[in-house]
Amino acid sequence: MANSSILSLSSLFLFVSAILVQRSAAAYSIGVNYGTLANNLPPPSQVAAFLKDRTAIDQVKIFDTNPDILRAFANTGISVTVTVGNGDIPALAKLPAARDWVAIHIAQFHPQTKINRIVVGNEIMATADKNLIGNLLPAMRSLHSALKLAGINDVQVSTPHSLGILSASEPPSSGRFRRGYDRVIFAPMLQFLRETKSPFMVNPYPYFGFSAKTLNYALFKPNSGIHDKATGITYTNMFEAQLDAVYSAMKKLGYGDVEIVVGETGWPSLGDANQPDVNLQNAVSYNGNLVKHVSSGNGTPLMPKRKFETFIFSLFNENLKPGSTAERNFGLFHPDLTPVYDIGILRGGWSGGHHRPVPTPVTPSPGSGKMWCVAKSGASDHALQANIDFVCSSGVDCKPIQAGGACFNPNTIRSHASYIMNAYYQTSGRHNFNCDFSHTGVLTSSNPSGGGKGTGSTNPRSTGGAGMRIGSGFGDGDGT
Repeated sequence: MANSSILSLSSLFLFVSAILVQRSAAAYSIGVNYGTLANNLPPPSQVAAFLKDRTAIDQVKIFDTNPDILRAFANTGISVTVTVGNGDIPALAKLPAARDWVAIHIAQFHPQTKINRIVVGNEIMATADKNLIGNLLPAMRSLHSALKLAGINDVQVSTPHSLGILSASEPPSSGRFRRGYDRVIFAPMLQFLRETKSPFMVNPYPYFGFSAKTLNYALFKPNSGIHDKATGITYTNMFEAQLDAVYSAMKKLGYGDVEIVVGETGWPSLGDANQPDVNLQNAVSYNGNLVKHVSSGNGTPLMPKRKFETFIFSLFNENLKPGSTAERNFGLFHPDLTPVYDIGILRGGWSGGHHRPVPTPVTPSPGSGKMWCVAKSGASDHALQANIDFVCSSGVDCKPIQAGGACFNPNTIRSHASYIMNAYYQTSGRHNFNCDFSHTGVLTSSNPSGGGKGTGSTNPRSTGGAGMRIGSGFGDGDGT
């Protein structure tokens, strides 16, 4: 009997252990690019504490080796990827310079700061600078050797690439590197990465590749897909197609086994007047569905079940970045650490939607005790349909406005939008910014449904509800 009990306890222990291992294996990392081209950002120590205590982000990538940032992330457990400046690459191709660089920028911070990767330059192939391109792999080799000589064995060396490295990418099975670079640059680089167990880093941006016809395809929204005749695969999102095109190029050279890391990807939340598809709702759709996708562990059609360490661009809106308005509005957070929007990465449940830097609490009119969100009278049907699509993709129940639903009639976009916008407002915490909808919503203290069904009938949830948690598999500290 005693032996039987011991065996039972042993079996139970093994079962629980297996479950824990499975859960651990199902957890995927989401990272963020921490850019600093702004004059209003909080100090690095505050940023590090915020990411550790308030978010599920467990990796950051910085575009330099800023010592203040490296010190700030000491003992946080957050992994840090650092970047070698483009101009430093030729000198670092020689081992003595690489050893000095490692001593100054890595050894004095590691391992208290969990530096896990050095990326050499940023999209060097796109510079067309022959000196930088020719010295890129030698610099990577020298830095790897310098790390080993310093006794540092847990820091990888890689370099990020734009998708301009491909001469063909559509359909994904046709993906190949640019001729002249494929055998001379990428084959030896991939061999180095294989030997050192380091990843090939790419920066896929559906944002830069979409057209009016492929917007839903870029945003992970329902669409008819794009068919690859060679494989028989129909792709329903551009992100997977871009990764599979990179994989196809790698496989053609014999390096399909090298891991891929997504160094940058994102969608801006604000653009110029001639950029109607650059808005908050599309940023939420892309980044939220991206997090959900990479945290699912499903991989891509050509790389099933492979996980992709992914860095969203970017942590903050950066007010000193040159270029269009969109360039300054890729951030997940404002400089005061309030969310521009949430994609399920905040611990403790901020569930706001269209966030403003300093939201003002709603003040109901005397005696009403409640507010409702409805469509503005001047809002276009196109904008209101976009609001419906946005809310219905965020987890709010849209069955009442579907045919046969309790609030289907009157069957107009305006009526349906008002119901859905109010449902989102009520379930997301009833803050005034939850009724902004790119300035197409307005709050009212008069129940537009007359107290019956319709816009006043939703059942309010707590402020920790799932209104914005598109990436629901990656919320409240689960990790991806």
